[in-house]
Amino acid sequence: MATGHEHTVKAFDEDIKHLRALISQMGGLAEQAIADAMLALTRNDTALAKDVRTKDKAIDAIEAEVEKLAVRVIALRAPMADDLREVVAALKIAAVVERIGDYAKNIAKRVPLVHTPGADRIEAISILPAMAQMASEMVHDVLDAFSARDAEAAIRVVERDNRLDDFYDSIFRTLVTYMVENPRTVSEVAHLLFVAKNIERIGDHATNVAEMVYFAATGSYMAERDTVEVPEA
Repeated sequence: MATGHEHTVKAFDEDIKHLRALISQMGGLAEQAIADAMLALTRNDTALAKDVRTKDKAIDAIEAEVEKLAVRVIALRAPMADDLREVVAALKIAAVVERIGDYAKNIAKRVPLVHTPGADRIEAISILPAMAQMASEMVHDVLDAFSARDAEAAIRVVERDNRLDDFYDSIFRTLVTYMVENPRTVSEVAHLLFVAKNIERIGDHATNVAEMVYFAATGSYMAERDTVEVPEA
């Protein structure tokens, strides 16, 4: 017969599994939102863009479920040390993934603004999906690292952020040059610059999650990066 302690431990383990599953589900929806937003942008598919905005509510709903479960676990299970760090990390990560979903939604909102009637096709649009794919892979890999409590995998995600930043800088220069040479495209290019910045911010948030994963797994903070992340208001 299981003791009360064994029952508590088993119940806690089930709660942690549920938290991880919810985070994974959120991540999958966020990744799909990024992919669909970029597809809508490249195809000028306003219906798909609207669908991305509508589905964002599902990510918000799961975040609320994570928050309720995490608070309940802390209140009822009174986890300590490693266990507490993981529950708190799940709570924080859910909030970050929700923000990533918001960035995908923001990109989708720009679709009808980029492809205005009579506007020339801006070739830089074809470059943006590769940058978005890189950011989405960082999100995917860092959430896998959380599920596996893999500190080394979290470090590898952070190391990729510089490449994403370089990608952003290259696209920024390309778009600004195009805008200077084609002044009539100022409005469209401005929206594409916004899209590129949103993708860059997705990568920043993936690195933030990586730092949380590292702390949850090791109990110590990751070594300082070259750049300092400024919290959003």
